[in-house]
Amino acid sequence: MNNSRANPWEAWLYAATIFLSSFLLFQVQPIIAKMILPWFGGSSAVWSTCMVFFQIALLLGYLYAHWLHDMPNRRLQAIVHILLLGFAVLVLPIIPNPSWKPAGTDGSPSLRILGLLAVTIGLPYLALSSTSPLLQSWYSRRNKGIPYRLFALSNVASMLALLSYPVLVEPNLSTRFQAQAWSTGYVIFALACALTAWHASSAPAFALTEAAAPAETAGAAPDWTTRLLWLGLSACGSILLLGVTTFLTQDLASIPFLWIVPLSVYLLTFIICFDSPRWYRRGVFYPLLGVGLAMLGGFQRALNIPDRMTITISIAAVSLFVCCMVCHGEMVRLKPPPRYLTGFYLMVSAGGAGGGLFVGLLAPNLFNANYEFPVGLCVTAILATYVLLRNPESWLRRGVGEAAGIAIILAVVAYVSYVGTKTYDTVRGYRAVARNFYGLLRVIDVGRPPEDDAYRELLHGRIDHGIQMLSPKYHRSPVEYFCPASGIGQAMTHRPAGVPWRIGIVGLGTGTLAAYGRPDDTIRIYEINPLVLQLAHSQFSYLDDSPAKIDVALGDGRLSLESEPSQQFDMLVIDVFSGDSVPVHVLTVEAFRTYFRHLKPGGILSVNITNRYLNLEPVMETASRAYGKEAVVFDYEAKSSAEFLCTASSWVLIVDKNSPVLNGLEGQRLITERAGFRTWTDDYSTMFGILR
Repeated sequence: MNNSRANPWEAWLYAATIFLSSFLLFQVQPIIAKMILPWFGGSSAVWSTCMVFFQIALLLGYLYAHWLHDMPNRRLQAIVHILLLGFAVLVLPIIPNPSWKPAGTDGSPSLRILGLLAVTIGLPYLALSSTSPLLQSWYSRRNKGIPYRLFALSNVASMLALLSYPVLVEPNLSTRFQAQAWSTGYVIFALACALTAWHASSAPAFALTEAAAPAETAGAAPDWTTRLLWLGLSACGSILLLGVTTFLTQDLASIPFLWIVPLSVYLLTFIICFDSPRWYRRGVFYPLLGVGLAMLGGFQRALNIPDRMTITISIAAVSLFVCCMVCHGEMVRLKPPPRYLTGFYLMVSAGGAGGGLFVGLLAPNLFNANYEFPVGLCVTAILATYVLLRNPESWLRRGVGEAAGIAIILAVVAYVSYVGTKTYDTVRGYRAVARNFYGLLRVIDVGRPPEDDAYRELLHGRIDHGIQMLSPKYHRSPVEYFCPASGIGQAMTHRPAGVPWRIGIVGLGTGTLAAYGRPDDTIRIYEINPLVLQLAHSQFSYLDDSPAKIDVALGDGRLSLESEPSQQFDMLVIDVFSGDSVPVHVLTVEAFRTYFRHLKPGGILSVNITNRYLNLEPVMETASRAYGKEAVVFDYEAKSSAEFLCTASSWVLIVDKNSPVLNGLEGQRLITERAGFRTWTDDYSTMFGILR
């Protein structure tokens, strides 16, 4: 006769194994994504593609757990799982092979990223992702208990892994050490999981009483409507997660901290909803859902709060929390008896993977604008309404009446129309709209050409990446961050007359800097996004109007420079932006070594650090000091509305110490050393300490 409860040792073994597996499962996500981010241009889409892999691998893990759970021979179950754990150990440590680096331009490197991840962490991730549902099913088979509480525990571990990364792991450990430490943790997990699997296969199953049997094993199988609701609600949560993450990482900064915030919010809703039914109250969260959907529906307007990153992130996070609480709360309300546990998790995982595939792979290739996020919002509103109205115990069905139901349906229709209009506004009136792996590009004319201040603008997401004046008077003039009064403008215009220069530029934009080219100059431009080059030629004329010889190399600028012999540039300009921030991999001390190798003796390295959220001066100072150079910053602020050709900018010019090349330039100041600031390397960087 079996006891109805697990002994303490057994309960701790299951709980500890699930906790460790979930911690490792989510700790590896920022580790591996940060390691490969520099190989693919530092784009926010790298994280989205990684998320697609993580969700697909999670689905495969749940599918494997479902298959293994149905295997009649429990001893064979244990043997198969122990073999999987052993094979996964053989691929450690999880350090990507440099052969996966792209050799040249690739407008859509998603498949390369997925292949890299599959080879590097595929087997360990599969084993980890199968652990929670598999051990829960083994636990429920042997003991009387609530396995869904173990799912909440696994999500607690997952969130702790995510939150600890930007606060404890990233600021203190190199990425290589992180990978090695994680691999060690995986070996410990594999041993614990093998012990648990063998124990589960050797002990007798829990003998159910007649009273318990109907509740535990004889519950009706969920119908397909319910299964599709699991799938749809899970997919909506996944789409909203990736939509918010894309906004934050593309328009603010592509850094682990901004990957982790939305994912932590997403996991928190799982924890709350799966812990106990009492936490999710329709009377509270359905009204809040209306507010959250409205905020996310007017995404750019609601979240476009200049110079306040914390407010922007907070609004996005709270709105995401409310929407995911409804998606996951309703999903948990529909959960089946433990007998169908692995099938439930399989459908939930399939929905998450489907949402990730839709956002990460299908949408960039199907849509010319960011339509997937509005689609997710509208489907969320429709599904939430359907679930509410179909519930026979809802307050609507218990007497409030048909009028309230009709009002809710009309409100949803109005919301869908509102979101559709807002979405159409993102492409209406633009001269060109194009999209690929690296994001959404749009070109728009502002003002009328006879007016001096009319211009054409290139937008990446919602961030300005260059303009050209439409008036013939200023059509060929370098403007905005590149105007003659800026740091780069002064450096370009104060060079000796009659001496041809060889200039390197990493980051094309509209090609504005080509306006400074003189006859006999050679300008070599490095650009990762082929769509930017197309738009620079078709919508702007800086490249074609320049008297200099223009040479464009497609591919990641840093990787291209690393593979080339010294170009002997008189000036090398780093003007690379992912949204509103400079990608980390172009600011490390190793990157600066490459830049200086390509400069002539006495040459100038110029870096555009203009952005709203990060103070990059300490990064510039430590990197320049490492090579015995001097970093001088030029901050420009337009003094009156008449200076419409210039906008605020910050340029850092790095030269040899006591070099005379910057003599006579206005507005310069030497960057002073910040005590305790750690030099950024390819193996170490953190945004904490430089947030504005």
